[in-house]
Amino acid sequence: YELRQYETAKWVSTVIRGETQKEAMRQGFWKLFHYIQGKNEKEMKIEMTVPVTCLVKSGCTDFKISFFVPFEHQDCPPQPTDSDVFIEERKAAALFVRSFGGFASPEKYAEEADTLARTLRNRGQPFHEDFFYTAGYDSPFKLFNRHNEVWYFKK
Repeated sequence: YELRQYETAKWVSTVIRGETQKEAMRQGFWKLFHYIQGKNEKEMKIEMTVPVTCLVKSGCTDFKISFFVPFEHQDCPPQPTDSDVFIEERKAAALFVRSFGGFASPEKYAEEADTLARTLRNRGQPFHEDFFYTAGYDSPFKLFNRHNEVWYFKK
């Protein structure tokens, strides 16, 4: 794993409730994709960025799916016109990151998060254990050398 420092940044997000993680990712992705395709107050097309993240909370069926707002729009991102989509500012944070390849399923993300959590506990690293983020970096059409991550926030 690695420890990364992320600066404060804006993300465009949506929360999908009461679905499986896979279905929440599908629905959330399309809501956010419509936003970057121009479903926003400025009817502006915005470049697709990576990673696409999903907030997974233990014992919860709400999933927050997010796209990173490109650097050129960080100061003033266009406001979403879909009431389910919102701009959020994530504060600067230190994250423990575990990377892995292949096509990531919710089960694979959970397995990698468990491995990371075990490693952090064994090394005495304090972290927020009640949630983690999944991060996907590739288009579904990319077949090889795929890059995925799980993130835990350092305490």
